Amino acid sequence: MDKDTLVEVQDLKTYFFTDEGVVKAVDGVDFSIKKGKTLCVVGESGCGKSITARSIMRLIDPPGRIVEGSIKYVNGEGVEIDLTALSPKGQEIRKIRGMEISMIFQEPMSSLSPVHTIGEQIRESIRLHLGLSKEAAKERTIEVLKEVGIPKAEERYDNYPFQLSGGMRQRVMIAMALACKSRLLIADEPTTALDVTTQANILDLIQGLQKEYEMSVMFITHDLGVVAEIADDAVVMYLGKVVERGPVDAIFHDPKHPYLISLLRSIPQLTAGKMERLDSIRGMVPHPFNRPSGCPFHPRCDRAIKGRCDAAAPPRVILGPGREVSCFLYEEGRS
Repeated sequence: MDKDTLVEVQDLKTYFFTDEGVVKAVDGVDFSIKKGKTLCVVGESGCGKSITARSIMRLIDPPGRIVEGSIKYVNGEGVEIDLTALSPKGQEIRKIRGMEISMIFQEPMSSLSPVHTIGEQIRESIRLHLGLSKEAAKERTIEVLKEVGIPKAEERYDNYPFQLSGGMRQRVMIAMALACKSRLLIADEPTTALDVTTQANILDLIQGLQKEYEMSVMFITHDLGVVAEIADDAVVMYLGKVVERGPVDAIFHDPKHPYLISLLRSIPQLTAGKMERLDSIRGMVPHPFNRPSGCPFHPRCDRAIKGRCDAAAPPRVILGPGREVSCFLYEEGRS
């Protein structure tokens, strides 16, 4: 790992072993997260984005488990740790999870306890990781609630989650994630259920706190507009695999993989004519138990090479510094 890298994921495979068969939710994923930068992970629902994030946090529930690969993380002391080598319930990962690496989950109401006040829930995390007294932890809780823009934080401290709006609950989740000033924030579609105004406020808040804490952000989304606004680098996933990754400017202005090209074409354009139809990607993401052979995208790809894309896994082609694509179209001798 170079000195600018905080997390490096290599050939990560997370499978779920069910009675019906094996679900390869994450199947050989590679990417890195730079210090102080934002990496966006994009793709349709069911492509393995959230499971990748939960693998980094070591929060994979049975019957799922990491079967191969490594997740190398440089801790606050500069020591490189392979998170996959740690026990998911051990003391080592508990010291990192919530303290150095924190996560904002997709739906706050399923992540916050309905029978405890928001103040109690944030205070518990602070006391666990920082060892503060109840009074000092309460002061820090109120301070972080103010930092995330919650008005009358002293009064909100005693509120229950159901007493807050969706936007406020999401801010509470951010406050909980940042209470210990984490070095990496993983945000799993934190704006999906919010209106556009609240969404913009949450994005501005995360970016502001990122600069203040000098932290890295892994942002999971299916909204390419969000990616264009906040990302430094982007990873495009399809059916558990990374099909393209690179700097966000290159991803948007010179997309290579047919899947990414199709995603970008499906975005509504202000310049489109009144009668012009919106492009769409034909078909659906395949069922996990019915994965296609060869390239997983080939049944939906208009540029698929018969006898090639349906027969073998595509090669990983390096296009430039930090830029690669997995596609037969870019093999040596093709363009």
